[in-house]
Amino acid sequence: MGGMSGPYVIRGSVSLPEAELMWRFSRSSGPGGQHVNTSDSQVELRFDLANTEALPETWKRRALERLSARLVDGVVSVRASEHRSQWRNRETAAVRLASLLAEATAPPPKPRRATRIPRGINERRLRQKKQRSDTKRGRSGRDWN
Repeated sequence: MGGMSGPYVIRGSVSLPEAELMWRFSRSSGPGGQHVNTSDSQVELRFDLANTEALPETWKRRALERLSARLVDGVVSVRASEHRSQWRNRETAAVRLASLLAEATAPPPKPRRATRIPRGINERRLRQKKQRSDTKRGRSGRDWN
């Protein structure tokens, strides 16, 4: 198994700087038999969002605002323990962090422009309602047994 398959691109030419990633490994719960008791396969990846120089200023501000509930002292943290191997958990955690930052730094959607409902659509709706009411009124005739 070679090295990491980084760099992890956030968006465009911006990627996660390897030097600013803080890794922590611990024992993972879940499958693995006796081997799991001795290997540190769970991965916690931390990234100091508040003090990073890798992100453009507007992206950083946007991410700090959107991820404020997840941050602890300006640091965002991602955990991965699905796989039995530490290497695959490292990959998963890094990809997860990159996609989290990509989502948090994305520009806000364009505001929706309100449009008027065409008169024909409204008239058709009212005509159908009238037909339906006539149909129902016709059912309650006195000659109905």
